[in-house]
Amino acid sequence: MRADGSTGRRVKYSTMLLLVVGSGLALLAATQPWFTIRLTDTAQHATTVSVAGSVAAPALTALALAGLALTAALAIAGPVFRIVLALLGILLGVSVLISAITAVSDAVRASASAITTATGVAGDASIRNLVHTVDTAFWPWLAVVAGVVLILASAAVVVFSRLWPGPSRKYQTRFAGEDGRPADEVVAEAAEEETPQTHSDAQDESAESAELGTLDRDTAIDSWDDLTRGDDPTR
Repeated sequence: MRADGSTGRRVKYSTMLLLVVGSGLALLAATQPWFTIRLTDTAQHATTVSVAGSVAAPALTALALAGLALTAALAIAGPVFRIVLALLGILLGVSVLISAITAVSDAVRASASAITTATGVAGDASIRNLVHTVDTAFWPWLAVVAGVVLILASAAVVVFSRLWPGPSRKYQTRFAGEDGRPADEVVAEAAEEETPQTHSDAQDESAESAELGTLDRDTAIDSWDDLTRGDDPTR
């Protein structure tokens, strides 16, 4: 079943919008605080450390930017390359999910670098001994949602890619036919149509030249005969 141009464009732009939304949500989540860690030192003095998403899930920003670049590439990709990009989009979505879920499942380990910067204490066991409480914000869950959106949108590209409209005419050669056929086919067809007529014209021109040559020869013979009889052929 083929869809008309308007339906294909609607499917294409809706899918690309979902990819932009998923990438944008992941990028937004990466810039927000994910965890609030309350530490207790040896003097029982509590210290609070706020951990941003870019620290808890360092790959998230790069994955979000890659999703935006992938969306831009999909806008001009051909049918085969479009499927390849969609599979990469699914991989990006899975990577976003893994980054977010890994950070949420072990907030202390995800926050270790921030805790070390704030306290100077390093080592997994030492850091865990300093942690009193961990508060998880809404933003890591938003990153999870972003990963799901990226996976679904990329899967939609694979499923509905055949409904997408073809490339714009401005990307075709100026000799391409109105039906979108390649330029070489159009040129070959035009040559076949013009060949019989061109051959016929050549035959007509050849016959006309032969007839003129015969007339010129007869005229020259008559002029020579007139001179032989003593007549002036120019009179």
